[in-house]
Amino acid sequence: MPTQIRSRTYSRTQRLRASPKKRSIRRPLRRSDHIGTGRRLRFYHESAKARLRKFRRGSQLAVATTALLLLAWGVPTDSSAVANNGASAKAADPSLAVTEATGTLRDLLLSFYSLLPKIGIAIAIIILAMLLARALKSMLNHTLGTWGRAAAIGALSQVLIILFAVGASLSVIAGDARALVGSVGLAGLALSWALQAPIESFTGWLLNSFRSYYRVGDRIEVGEVFGDVYQIDILTTTVWEAGGENKPVRGAQPTGALITFPNSEILRSNIINYTRDFPYVWDEVTQGVANESDLHYSISVLQRVAKRVVGEAMREPAKQYLEMISRRNLPYDIATEPSVFASTADAWTNLTIRYLIPARERRHWSSALIVELAKELAMPENAGKIIPSLPRARLEITTNHVGSS
Repeated sequence: MPTQIRSRTYSRTQRLRASPKKRSIRRPLRRSDHIGTGRRLRFYHESAKARLRKFRRGSQLAVATTALLLLAWGVPTDSSAVANNGASAKAADPSLAVTEATGTLRDLLLSFYSLLPKIGIAIAIIILAMLLARALKSMLNHTLGTWGRAAAIGALSQVLIILFAVGASLSVIAGDARALVGSVGLAGLALSWALQAPIESFTGWLLNSFRSYYRVGDRIEVGEVFGDVYQIDILTTTVWEAGGENKPVRGAQPTGALITFPNSEILRSNIINYTRDFPYVWDEVTQGVANESDLHYSISVLQRVAKRVVGEAMREPAKQYLEMISRRNLPYDIATEPSVFASTADAWTNLTIRYLIPARERRHWSSALIVELAKELAMPENAGKIIPSLPRARLEITTNHVGSS
């Protein structure tokens, strides 16, 4: 018996060795596999949420449309329901079924013909409302003139008149004045789900029109968009892009690109306006000097160069800025001349020049100041007193002494 077991085991081992198939070896999952799986799961999750959102909006639209149709054609009474039940009991006869279908189609056509005058009146109401809205907008533009909120008031008046006209038209078709409230509610429900993004953009436009966060010509930064406002529409804002970090143009100068973003970003992002109340901004240029330099002498030299370059240009804007913040009771001490501040770095000292210049001329003035600083530091009288900072590295050399045996 033991001999048979050994021979059977040996033959099975031979068959495994002779088999051309290789045993599959499961390798352990790597970190990249987990990351890829997580990304796929997040993608499936987001796509499922998007489909659910679309399905929800479609369901709301279907409910609103069905309610409007029921409101227009009416709900069958109990007697008609009883008649339909009796007719369904006799539906076994094909001729009766054909007669019933023909009668139903004829009733639908007759009800549609009876609604034609009401539909005509409803269309006339909408046309009159559009004409009235246009006339009101032109009158407001003529009356309010160049007031910044005239466009917002005109657009809001147009929207209210058209919404009232649509509700009145639906109430005329339904034949009941009480349907006005229900129709407006159903229309609002459908619009709030189907036109959510345009409604948010329109709300952002209204908010900007009344609060004046930015106007055409302002230099703004909204989210990742930075540039000069070119055009403001009801749903979008167009900006001439200006340069910055991670862009082909690093300085705050136009890149030539037009960026259009929805006005809903006004509700979601921070809005930075550089030129709305005061078209000047503070800028800085930093010059590094070695710690062995004469810091007092270096500060006086840099301040003298800054006064020569930007002192005259910033004197009057600094006074205006001081008056503006004084009217708002802000406790700031504004310098009317360029200032120099010192700060420590890793192995040197940074001297920072702070000055006030126009918002769209930052690169021009910083470039002029850097050139003049380079000329001044190269003067022979500054040698040994102002030492430019250079990259430094500390090396430690250790020597191992091996004693003789």
